[in-house]
Amino acid sequence: MAKKITAQIKLHVPAAQANPAPPVGPALGQHGVNIMQFCKQFNDQTKGRDGLILPVVISVFEDRTFTFIIKSPPSSVLLKRAANLAKASGTSGKEVIGKVTKKQLEEIAKQKMQDMNTSDMEQAIKSIAGTARSMGIVVEG
Repeated sequence: MAKKITAQIKLHVPAAQANPAPPVGPALGQHGVNIMQFCKQFNDQTKGRDGLILPVVISVFEDRTFTFIIKSPPSSVLLKRAANLAKASGTSGKEVIGKVTKKQLEEIAKQKMQDMNTSDMEQAIKSIAGTARSMGIVVEG
């Protein structure tokens, strides 16, 4: 028989850098999960993706065991990396702070495809282009 899920925790954790400090420790501790076990498993699975912030969904069961699913990084993080930016524009629409090409958008869309709510590549590219526009990044091409 399947175990009963008591909680689902959604966190954004830097790849290969999970530690018991906030936000990970308090979120897992209140559900009685072994924090160090999660940190070790997460860090092992995310090696080689340094610098990315990864969303993770942790399912906690009645017996305090857990499973987790690592999602693809947010579009904004991937766009900032593609445009070599530290942060997005504070006044989007007025201030242009970076540029990305159509090819870069396509690569980001391929990486995000499994977590998007469309299976059409053109629609995925349009969605990511809209995110870029709201961040003050211009799409060339």
